[in-house]
Amino acid sequence: MKKATTILMLAASTGLASCTAQSPKANMKNDVDTLSYMMGISNTQGLKEYAMNQLGIDSAHFADFVKGIEQGTKSTDPKNVAYTAGMQIGQRVGGDMIKMINRQLFGNDSTQSLSKENFLAGFFAALDDKALASVDSASMYVNTKAEEIRTKAIEAQYADYKKENEAFLAENKSKEGVKTTASGLQYKVITEGKGEVPTAESRVKVNYKGTLIDGTEFDAREGMTFSAGHVIKGWTEALTMMPVGSKWELYVPQELAYGSSATGKIKPFSTLIFEIELLEIEK
Repeated sequence: MKKATTILMLAASTGLASCTAQSPKANMKNDVDTLSYMMGISNTQGLKEYAMNQLGIDSAHFADFVKGIEQGTKSTDPKNVAYTAGMQIGQRVGGDMIKMINRQLFGNDSTQSLSKENFLAGFFAALDDKALASVDSASMYVNTKAEEIRTKAIEAQYADYKKENEAFLAENKSKEGVKTTASGLQYKVITEGKGEVPTAESRVKVNYKGTLIDGTEFDAREGMTFSAGHVIKGWTEALTMMPVGSKWELYVPQELAYGSSATGKIKPFSTLIFEIELLEIEK
């Protein structure tokens, strides 16, 4: 991945990334710039086929279609059918698409955004078959790098909350009755059952309640059934140690729960506290 980034930056610096004299030129100085370019390439996937098969644009006029897209990103007026179709797509590419990707990548962090210049450089280079990477390789790069950048942005946004949860676990592990496994899962036995211990393949029935470290309840169920191996890692680990009839309190670190993802009332990097009662293993 590092090699690909280096090649892209070298090519961009020599001016090889533009598909026409008028198209935006890539200027990739960092990972976000490179991601922007790769995003531009990957978002052309299927566009030629769509233009020709769905919009009825003749291949002889595809250059006009691309020109329309280019002008559409600059919000100029359409000239003809192919140009108009390109204009409509260009307005979406230059406006809503980039805004949507920015929201997905950076959330509410207004200090970071894709480079529109590099995004469009990759987009038009791909349409002109002169891109520095194939659509497939650009998509693979985007999938990897976008998640890395998204995680860094979320870590910066929730740094204080992450520290608060880490401090909770550090203090909690020394409390009476609390045990810690090699993975970092903490638990306390409230009632020790005497039944069979499930495997990850077992289908189990439980009662449970889930809260955050500040006491916020985010979920509670009775008689819930599921496969012990198809839940968060912290649950799977606990369930495969609990005899039927047991009631435990779990303190699940974010690495064994939802990590940097948010779901409902659960913020990124949340430690999850569960009171869980294992009722039975379904046969």
